[in-house]
Amino acid sequence: MAFCDYQDIWVLIETSQGKAAGVGLELLAPGAELAHRLGQRVAAVILGAHNSEAEQAAAAYGADVIYSAEDPAYAHYSTDAYTYGMAALVEKYHPSILMIGATIIGRDLGPRLSCRLRTGLTADCTSLDVDAESGILSWTRPAFGGNLMAAIQCENTRPQMGTVRPGVFKKVPPDWGRTAEIIRERLPVPGGVVRTTLVESIRETAAELVKLEDAEIIVSGGRGLGNAENFSCIRELAEVLGGAVGASRAAVDAGWIPHVHQVGQTGKTVAPKVYIACGISGAIQHLAGMSGSDCIVAINKDPDAPIFGVADYGVVGDLFQVIPAMVKEIKRLKAE
Repeated sequence: MAFCDYQDIWVLIETSQGKAAGVGLELLAPGAELAHRLGQRVAAVILGAHNSEAEQAAAAYGADVIYSAEDPAYAHYSTDAYTYGMAALVEKYHPSILMIGATIIGRDLGPRLSCRLRTGLTADCTSLDVDAESGILSWTRPAFGGNLMAAIQCENTRPQMGTVRPGVFKKVPPDWGRTAEIIRERLPVPGGVVRTTLVESIRETAAELVKLEDAEIIVSGGRGLGNAENFSCIRELAEVLGGAVGASRAAVDAGWIPHVHQVGQTGKTVAPKVYIACGISGAIQHLAGMSGSDCIVAINKDPDAPIFGVADYGVVGDLFQVIPAMVKEIKRLKAE
């Protein structure tokens, strides 16, 4: 096929118990923008057992068309079933671009699917740009430990595939009255394709407690905390604000807090309403993971710390004095 015969931007919508996961809905926003520039459509792809709720969400968040396949084999994610279903859809409809969230599922499915389709895959992307004339997408992602940003293109094969970090793009406000064309496909998974069986689903406690991508308020600690015990003040401030606890790479590498809390190029990319950076100098790797926040507050005793260059509000002072004062004042205001 000629490359001009490949049309539309596809976004995989992950589901859990029939509900659409946030990262797929986020990716519909850049997908719609790219589609507009290319004169094409943005399509949501849903594999599941009961897709109606996810279909409504995909339409509300901007999908022009929805490819929906229901089968008991898609009720829970498995590499074999999803690879079979996605490959069948791609080979039938020939999308130009396929975007997948860089989640646990996406990082497992993306490489397997790209090999099945004999095309390239750019992983863990943080930025997207397309040449409207050639239709070639530039996938930007951190390289060499986050010290370099690499722009990668897939010029010789289609579809152009990439996984994109959750939290990089913001969801558009949903329009629940919006409709989309829904193409329902029967893609029963043949016997013998799925080689694994889900025996039991165990929710990981840490992952349940740390939902940085969904948090509206994040309080992060860095090297300035000095040791693991001092993260107690970060947790206390996060608790009174109803927020989540984040950390810089330095704090994680020092073993003060688990990696699941890490914000930055080698951690999670977040965009909360309020991001409070405590004792974080503001290395470029960390800034890349949180600079999309609506409001950034920096607390650091070094007035020349780079974090103040991106902060909306800055407090030059000892965090061990500033944070307790903040907690005390917040509690007083809540009591009134």
